[in-house]
Amino acid sequence: MLTVTALARECGTTPHTVRYYSRLGLLREQRHPGNEYRLFDDAEQARLRFILQARELGYSLKEIRAILEDADRGESPCPRVRQILQAHIETNRRRIDELMRLQARMESALKAWDSMPDGIPDGHSVCHLIETFEPDDGHHNSTSVNPKIRREAWMS
Repeated sequence: MLTVTALARECGTTPHTVRYYSRLGLLREQRHPGNEYRLFDDAEQARLRFILQARELGYSLKEIRAILEDADRGESPCPRVRQILQAHIETNRRRIDELMRLQARMESALKAWDSMPDGIPDGHSVCHLIETFEPDDGHHNSTSVNPKIRREAWMS
């Protein structure tokens, strides 16, 4: 039987994490009859290792709970594991695509601003660099003004 600290050390995590997972019911602790210390057996050590590995793969604690509940009922959690991971992969791909578009817009803006002078707020404008930028990727709002027109106004 391992104490909270010993279990944390064995699994490469913190005692706080072990206590937190216990409070959530992800780990099943036993209490020492003499001092009420939380104790964990080998099965709970394996369970904690599983939880930590699942977290490394991006599973949320809610998802891990559902997976553990399947296993505790004697049902294979593998279909759920695959389904969840596939959904995470699709979400990540969308996020990566969004970040790549953002990166391109940022680089385009910086390049466009390279030859533009700094401006002073005048009550009608905060920063003409942002206000005159129109991305090439079609991500602009309908109220944007042609940057060439605005740029010429600032330079005159």
